[in-house]
Amino acid sequence: MDEHYMRVAIAQARKALGRVSPNPMVGAVVVKRRAIVGMGYHHQAGGPHAEINALARAGKKSHGADLYVNLEPCGHYGRTPPCVDAVIKSGVTRVVIGMLDPNPLVSGKGIKKLKEAGVATTVGILKEECRKLNEVYLKYITRKVPFVMLKVGASLDGKIATRSGDSRGITGEKSLRLVHQLRNQVDAIMVGIGTVKADDPLLTTRLPGKAGRDPIRVIVDSTLRISPEARVFNRHSETGVIIATTRRASQGKKKLLEEKGARVITVDAINGRVNLKKLMRALGEREISSLLIEGGTEVITSALRDNIVDKIFFLFAPKLLGGRTAWGITAGEGVYYVRHALRVHDLKVKRSGEDILVEGYIGKKFQVPKNQKS
Repeated sequence: MDEHYMRVAIAQARKALGRVSPNPMVGAVVVKRRAIVGMGYHHQAGGPHAEINALARAGKKSHGADLYVNLEPCGHYGRTPPCVDAVIKSGVTRVVIGMLDPNPLVSGKGIKKLKEAGVATTVGILKEECRKLNEVYLKYITRKVPFVMLKVGASLDGKIATRSGDSRGITGEKSLRLVHQLRNQVDAIMVGIGTVKADDPLLTTRLPGKAGRDPIRVIVDSTLRISPEARVFNRHSETGVIIATTRRASQGKKKLLEEKGARVITVDAINGRVNLKKLMRALGEREISSLLIEGGTEVITSALRDNIVDKIFFLFAPKLLGGRTAWGITAGEGVYYVRHALRVHDLKVKRSGEDILVEGYIGKKFQVPKNQKS
């Protein structure tokens, strides 16, 4: 039964997808005599945590009950008081935890306080599902850089635009909705100046019924070629624009863009372009925990070459564009030997309307440090 109730807790946590950054998604379920007497989840950063919401709904029924939570309850003061104190005070006799919190301020401390108070604990129920649920948080809290997703829309022959630069309508309507769902879930979206110059995109979230939240728009522009009239400076959007540039940029242009409301950050250059690894650290310092790259060939190539991508969403349309000068997914020299290729693991392939979605991970899966394992 532990797995069943943990799945309920995970489902509760998922309700906050894209809404609690930089916090984790957490759901909690209070169970007494095999009946759920209270449920809750963490709605937003700074608000009550999942355990507090679930215990409040359970009320006096919490006494002698079991509490299921997908992530270790916190035992320290942050934006809110420690959850573990409220758990102990509620009178629950057992806490079932999906996984330890890798946050050094939390990890193991919450469980230690529970045990010292005589509360039984079980750790590791559906651990992999809990880890995947909070993959964004796990990377951000341990490395202080965003979890980076790369979205590509391409033809079957790997082209993202024709030789004229036309890229509109490569993928279908269902794939377009998926892209806007991804935008709704992340803190920021990133493209290069080439995409801005070619397509003049809004980079906002446009879901049915005007639902969704706009991500912060991040533009990589090493010499500030962006026009102050570009549509990314959308006055109807509550979120802002960050322009990442280098010391080669004009200070006058920087001031002009700042007057448009943009935040211009200067990042060290590598071969004349913005160093994306250092840009990730700068974004992490601004509590941006998740980033979706929708850039053109140059940004995609740089992101893969700089090894900043964690997860890919490649959408392939049933079209063949052809041509040596059509824009491919990547450019540059590429690897010399096949054995040097980037490996994609945990691969999933499914239909997206008429298109094919290929989803997977690049690099090593997050591992909890040995001293933090349950």
